[in-house]
Amino acid sequence: MVNRILDLLVQYKAVEFGDFTLASGAQSRYYIDVKTAIMQPKLLSEIAAEVAAKYEFECIAGVAVGGVPLAVAVSLAADKPCAVIRAAAKDHGKSEMIIGNVKGKRVLLIEDVTTSGGSSKHGINELRKAGAMIDSVVTVVDREGGAKELLAAEGITLHPLVKASELLA
Repeated sequence: MVNRILDLLVQYKAVEFGDFTLASGAQSRYYIDVKTAIMQPKLLSEIAAEVAAKYEFECIAGVAVGGVPLAVAVSLAADKPCAVIRAAAKDHGKSEMIIGNVKGKRVLLIEDVTTSGGSSKHGINELRKAGAMIDSVVTVVDREGGAKELLAAEGITLHPLVKASELLA
């Protein structure tokens, strides 16, 4: 099976080797830099087209920062609204955690990389607080570090476009 997204991630050198501390706090011998790779229009549009065609949703949402360009690209490809979930509340303006209207809508959360699932869980919690209906998360790359299990406990299905084991093979 041909996985164009996997091929483009490799082409744009999304994997780096060394000693890294991940957002989850875990140590790793490799880093998957989807944020930089998706700055290439071929990869970003390929991801957007696949998600728009494959998943049902009324609104696509992404957690800042990595999920924002993904959510916007999918929004454009699917011609459906998007929303952004802040990583932390701000102390000025409207102080809202979500930019965009998700109340009563079936929302799909998109992530650049999942490891433990903490960022996804944060996004899901904020979406649910805002009245969204959510049962799925799409991730460009799943590092296979427990996110699937953590999200399943929340009633959420994780859909990886690529698994780290495939990317490292």
